[in-house]
Amino acid sequence: MATPLSLADIRINYSLKELTLEAVSQDPLQQFETWMQEALEAKADEPTAMTLSTADAHGRPTARVVLLKALQKEGFVFYTNYESRKGQQLLENPFAALTFFWPALERQVRVEGRVERISPEMSDTYFHSRPRGSQIGAWSSPQSTAIADRSILENLEKEYSARFQDLEVIPRPEHWGGYQVKPNRIEFWQGRQNRLHDRLLYEVDSHGHWHIQRLAP
Repeated sequence: MATPLSLADIRINYSLKELTLEAVSQDPLQQFETWMQEALEAKADEPTAMTLSTADAHGRPTARVVLLKALQKEGFVFYTNYESRKGQQLLENPFAALTFFWPALERQVRVEGRVERISPEMSDTYFHSRPRGSQIGAWSSPQSTAIADRSILENLEKEYSARFQDLEVIPRPEHWGGYQVKPNRIEFWQGRQNRLHDRLLYEVDSHGHWHIQRLAP
């Protein structure tokens, strides 16, 4: 019988690229856009996937993977059910952290900031760009609540499909829409050899100006 591999023995020595102060944009959102484009061009798996970490009013954290759906000059946009667990936590504690990880490029990006709901108009536009089945799914799922079995979801899907069958445009449910993470701290991480990774941190001051510094790995 083969000896099981110890997790402590799993190592990758990163060596693809380097990250220097001279090479990056002074605007972290522009720098993120550059890295996202490179992840797309490299056909990285799920390049828009990000770990969204939130906390409740007592500071107890939870995390889950969601998809980035827009990058604006103010921040990072994702969509969800406002009545979900993360929606409730953001109501109690409107701050979050995002983590992007692109193993193919040996890179990660960490984002921290305040979270606000986007405008209803922007949520409407995105909602109506989704496939019809996904729009019905947003109505059908009481996200994060306990259900007896999957038949509950299937029956709700049938109910809403019938309800909207004669409508060309399905209305967006009021409990579903977008959030924007407005960053005050963004860190770019590039894997390097011997665990001496490159880390560049952008932080914004009270006047809205970004400042960059290098961190030890």
